[in-house]
Amino acid sequence: MDDGDQHHPQPRRDDHQGIARLFHYDKSMPSGTLTSVHEYRATSYRPDREYVDGILWERSAGERDHSELQTELAAWLNVRRRRLGVHVFVEQRIQVSPTRYRVPDICVTRGDRPTELVFTNPPFVCIEILSKDDRDSDLRERIEDYLRFGVSYCWVINPRNRRAWAHTRDGSMEVTDGVLRTDGPAIEVPLPEIFKELES
Repeated sequence: MDDGDQHHPQPRRDDHQGIARLFHYDKSMPSGTLTSVHEYRATSYRPDREYVDGILWERSAGERDHSELQTELAAWLNVRRRRLGVHVFVEQRIQVSPTRYRVPDICVTRGDRPTELVFTNPPFVCIEILSKDDRDSDLRERIEDYLRFGVSYCWVINPRNRRAWAHTRDGSMEVTDGVLRTDGPAIEVPLPEIFKELES
C-alpha cells in the first residue's frame, strides 16, 4: 500500500439493481424442511450452509478459479493484518439478524480478535467471490443483509472477468481502477497484483 498522496481514479457508481445485472448469482436450492436456529447452530455441514428464516441454503460449490482467488486474497490480507490492525477469516458464520446467518467467503474485522465462534458483531468488510451458478437476486439480498447488519464494506469479485464491485450504505460502484479500498483503517487491495500471482 502506498501511503503517499496519490490521485485515485473515481470508480463509476451504479444503483444496486444495475450492479446485480452484471452478475449471475445463485445460491443453489434451499432445503425444503424448516430448521430451528438451535438445530442450525448445533450442526456442522460440509460445505457449510447459510440459514435464512428457517431455511437452509446450500452455498455454491466453488471451482478452481473461485478457490484460488479466495486463497490468494485471504493470504494477501492476512500477512498485512498486524500493520492494518485487522483479522481475516474465511467462511465464517455471521448472525446478521435473529433468524439469518450468512457465511461470506472472506470477512475482515478490526480491533481486538473476535472470541465468538459465531460472530454477532458486524465485520468491517465482507467479501464474496462469484461462482458461475450464482444468481443476482440472492446477491442483492445478501448485500442488503450485510449492510443492514452494520458491515461497512461489501466487496464482490468475479474471478472469470476480473471485475469487482464495492457496496456501502452510501451506494454501489464498480471498481474501475482495480483497487478495492476502505477508510478507517485505510486498506488498498490491488486486484491486478492478486490476479498476477494466480498466473505464476
